[in-house]
Amino acid sequence: MSGVVDLAAVKAAQEAKAKAEQARAEAARQGGGGAVSPADLVIDVDEAGFEHDVLQRSTEVPVVIDFWAEWCQPCKQLSPVLERLAVECNGRFVLAKVDVDANQMLMQQFGVQGIPAVFAVVAGQALPLFQGAAGEAQIRQTLDQLVTVAEQRFGLTGLAVDPDAEPAPAQEAPAAPPAGPYDALLEAAVQALDAGDLGGAVQAYKNVLSDDPGNTEAKLGLAQAELLQRVQGADPQQVRKDAADKPDDARAQIAAADLDLVGGHVEDAFGRLIDAVRRTAGDERDAVRLRLLELFEVVGGDDPRVAAARRALARALF
Repeated sequence: MSGVVDLAAVKAAQEAKAKAEQARAEAARQGGGGAVSPADLVIDVDEAGFEHDVLQRSTEVPVVIDFWAEWCQPCKQLSPVLERLAVECNGRFVLAKVDVDANQMLMQQFGVQGIPAVFAVVAGQALPLFQGAAGEAQIRQTLDQLVTVAEQRFGLTGLAVDPDAEPAPAQEAPAAPPAGPYDALLEAAVQALDAGDLGGAVQAYKNVLSDDPGNTEAKLGLAQAELLQRVQGADPQQVRKDAADKPDDARAQIAAADLDLVGGHVEDAFGRLIDAVRRTAGDERDAVRLRLLELFEVVGGDDPRVAAARRALARALF
């Protein structure tokens, strides 16, 4: 509802501002400006240090979390870009790198379904940024929006960086993803779709992704096949009636959003789930958020409707 004040967000913002001011005052009292080196802007985080390195730190500066793994080729493309931008932004945010193989619990707590996945934590609140490969222009735009929201709503102006400190070590150039003979598998998936064998199409796309997790065509095809599989056999009239009768029911809204997208009503699907995020909490809210991220994959990260919906999701979560 337009004009409704989110009292929880206001309270969180006030508390975050107070904590940030206290931290700055304490640093000044001790005679130091709390300046950090550029190398401190990119950190490795595990489950044991998450409370201190991410949650507590997020009361002073936005913390961007990069979920990655050594075997993930798209991660090797994305991570160096994030690390470079963290240094370029000069303390406006801190990048925390989480190896999912060694930190399965964190991956589960954030509901990460595939990597690379990038989240942010601001004043203790988690915010999904994007999943999968993304262009540098899109990444810059997303991070600019993040630091703006953090400053305007939570008073987090970032960390002071010592210009005379040792710079962060240079990152190796990302390795080129391995080329694989996937044409036959991708063609098999398309043929399965044409034949109405959605389960076969899903498995064919998964076979490609098991060898090449960053294969864009397979990721898009899998997201689309799984969407079609979810709506197969559904009664559209009943699904839409349930959604209209139960506006606060997360499952009803998720089912209706799937139908919206299959019918080509992209903005309606996104808007429905963003409204549901505002109305729900806890596990239901998380289920809605995760389905919205899945629908982003179906449409594609370069679509301007996805970018607009990501901004709307950020506002709804904050």
